[in-house]
Amino acid sequence: QVQLVESGGGLVQAGGSLRLSCAASGRTFSTFAMGWFRQAPGKEREFVATISRSGGNTYYTDSVKGRSTISRDNAKNTVYLQMNNLKPEDTAVYYCAASSTWITATTRKEYAFWGQGTQVTVSS
Repeated sequence: QVQLVESGGGLVQAGGSLRLSCAASGRTFSTFAMGWFRQAPGKEREFVATISRSGGNTYYTDSVKGRSTISRDNAKNTVYLQMNNLKPEDTAVYYCAASSTWITATTRKEYAFWGQGTQVTVSS
C-alpha cells in the first residue's frame, strides 16, 4: 500500500511553468514506477509521463514531450513533473500514480495507487 499526495498546481499564464510534486508514504517508494496522468473536464484521464524505479527510464506522451520533465528523488519519496511553456490545452487535474511494473507504465490499468489530484489551469 502507498499513499500519494500531489501539490504544486495552480493558475498560470500560457508560456509559464509549474512544477508538480507527489509525495509518497507507505511501502518503499523505490519499488514503484511512477506516472503522471491528467484529466480535463469532459475527457478521459490520459497518460502524461512515467519514470522507472531508479529514474533511469522515462517516457512522455507526444503532447508534452520537449516541454515537460519527470524526475524522482527516492531519498525524499517524491516524484516531480516540471512543465514549461504551458498551453491552455494543458489545463486539467493532474494525478500521480504508482505501479509495480519493472520499468515504465503508460496505461491506467498498470497503476494500482493514485493520488487525489492537483488542478492546473493555464490561461490564454
